[in-house]
Amino acid sequence: MLELILGGFLDTFTFINIFLIFAGAFVGILFGAIPGLSTDVAVILFLPLTFSMDILPSILLLLGIYCAGTYGGSITAILIGTPGTNMAMATVFDGYALAQKGQAKKALSTALYASTIGGIISALLLLFTAPFISKFVLAFGPPEYFALAIFGLSIIAGVSGNSMLRGIIMGCFGYMVSCVGVDSASGAMRYSFGNVFLMKGLGLTPVLLGVFAFPNILNNICSRGYRNSFAGKADYSNSQDLTKEEKKRCMPIILKSTIIGSIIGAIPGAGAGIAAFMAYNEGKRSSKRGHLFGTGELEGVAAPEAANNAVTGCSLIPLFTLGIPGSVVAALLIGAFTMQGLIPGPTLFRTQAPLMYAIMAGMIICNIAMLIEGKYLLRLFANISKVPQPIIFTGLALFCVAGAYSFSNHIFNVYVLFVFGVVMYLIQKLGFPGAPFVLGIVLGPLMEGNLKNSPLRLILCARHGR
Repeated sequence: MLELILGGFLDTFTFINIFLIFAGAFVGILFGAIPGLSTDVAVILFLPLTFSMDILPSILLLLGIYCAGTYGGSITAILIGTPGTNMAMATVFDGYALAQKGQAKKALSTALYASTIGGIISALLLLFTAPFISKFVLAFGPPEYFALAIFGLSIIAGVSGNSMLRGIIMGCFGYMVSCVGVDSASGAMRYSFGNVFLMKGLGLTPVLLGVFAFPNILNNICSRGYRNSFAGKADYSNSQDLTKEEKKRCMPIILKSTIIGSIIGAIPGAGAGIAAFMAYNEGKRSSKRGHLFGTGELEGVAAPEAANNAVTGCSLIPLFTLGIPGSVVAALLIGAFTMQGLIPGPTLFRTQAPLMYAIMAGMIICNIAMLIEGKYLLRLFANISKVPQPIIFTGLALFCVAGAYSFSNHIFNVYVLFVFGVVMYLIQKLGFPGAPFVLGIVLGPLMEGNLKNSPLRLILCARHGR
């Protein structure tokens, strides 16, 4: 195992891999710091760029975006009281209060260090636990994988928002979309309606761009004050950095919050937002300065930031060991693996062990890249809130169209993008979430394929006289 770990680090330490990690971290912080965008949007927008890349560089690019994007939301949460992502909502309570006191630099430094420590520990847990879990799962057959797919679909409960029924409906809709095309078992044509472009099924990338990115763009374009710049001024204070005493005071709560975030991250569907609030509440309860939480306390910034970044590494444990996405980003990573001809799961540790260890080693480097860029490019990222919305979202719309077209170099996928984008925008206005749809389209083929190869199918057929 030690040889594989060292080999993973050596495979990662190439110029192109390191460059893409830093590029991904830059993009992640950028998207995370823009209110209205998210890490999910950043990953899906850059997914088409990985078509022509090797598997390792492509995954490292996306992981860099994932790790750094989780931290990026804290920048605008602290500076203007508007979290760049929902994962940074708990950071607003004390971060913005510190900024108003003229201690924005201390708050930003606390968020950066806490995020880095939480992310690195989470990546180490992924590196040392995932291989052992995968060895156990290798004994699984089609019935067990079918059960895992059903379990994966239960994540819908955690991403359905306020209505379980609406989440189930969207999950079923996603499964129906995954059925479009030729049935691999019977050869029957399903939902193609005589269209030759639908015979091979709908492309995952155009659909995901339509589900995540395009509705987000439409929502911001149709919002009030779209023509104006982002509200608030980025006030990056020149106050002093953290003192040794302040760092020492924050360390216990950072470690405790990292444990909380790691546990929640390993639970499919829980999410970084939940981890951040749980860590914040626990920090407020256990800290000697808990009564100061909400008034501008450094520990109140450290707790949620350590927790939400601790989710990043551990959320990949169910993906790498079971083939089940632990988060929306993990579901998008399945698309990246699939486009490279690989299926995430325990078999990858047997057939592609060097690759898996290189990816897990890359997670550690992603967090280091986030630390370096966050420390030296913070002033640049702090000015993101001043960029007018029309410039940002016009560029994103063009990026979506280019990504959809590049999937197969055909205009049909652009039509798919527009159709799913408009439909998803309208149904989200009615309160239907998009995340269950993604789980349905990703896990549907896994569930159906293993059911057909499982003895469970024979039992069901026998009961119905078939």
